[in-house]
Amino acid sequence: MPLSLTVLGTASPHPQPDRPCSGYLLRGGGAEVWVDAGPGTFAELQRHTDPARLTAMWISHLHADHSADLLSAVYAFAYGGLTPPAPIPVYAPEDCARRLAGFFGRPDVRFLSGVIDLRPLHDGHAVQHGNLRLTSRAVVHDTEAYGLRAECQGSVLAYSGDSGPCDALTELAHRADVFLCEADIDRRREGERQVHLTPEDAAAYAKGARELLITHVGPTLTREAAVERAAALFGGRTSAAREGETRNF
Repeated sequence: MPLSLTVLGTASPHPQPDRPCSGYLLRGGGAEVWVDAGPGTFAELQRHTDPARLTAMWISHLHADHSADLLSAVYAFAYGGLTPPAPIPVYAPEDCARRLAGFFGRPDVRFLSGVIDLRPLHDGHAVQHGNLRLTSRAVVHDTEAYGLRAECQGSVLAYSGDSGPCDALTELAHRADVFLCEADIDRRREGERQVHLTPEDAAAYAKGARELLITHVGPTLTREAAVERAAALFGGRTSAAREGETRNF
């Protein structure tokens, strides 16, 4: 099975009609991985696969626009008849377990052990599912956050997650077939710590990749403007991630 990416949602910082927040279905090497679980993406996921058959879930960081539908999945698995045949590994920042437990008013998440298996991420975390290898790199944000490099039989997808400028993005994108990268902000603000990227930032970090796929465009930009600005600097194929589209590479 070739590496493929299905876009479930791209909106920032809240879902919009027909446009959920960040979420993607990554398939390859016999594995299906739900990458980020923004609001609305669990419903979209069900258009493309049976969630109970997921190989794993991977959460870049715990801001609601990337993780809130993890609760929807837990409810579906635990109470909605979509119980997986074995607990699904959930790779996420360490605090994910505490937050889930707090939502349910429990001291810990052991009561969910029959449906999910929470596994903390760290810089350099690597895991293999079938022929799909997932490597996580810590990126700069205002909370613990990670970017992802997915490799399968010579094909490579890199994903920025939410990030400000950092060297890890260059390393993730190096020789990637596609760099899926956020372009959340219109411009840098003097004196502020930058925790998101402009379209020009995305293009600069994508230089080592074959293709740039812009996502997570914030309310101060349009997708069209973000792509135009990024393309002018990147020089290679540049487009916007759009809900429902699947890319094979």
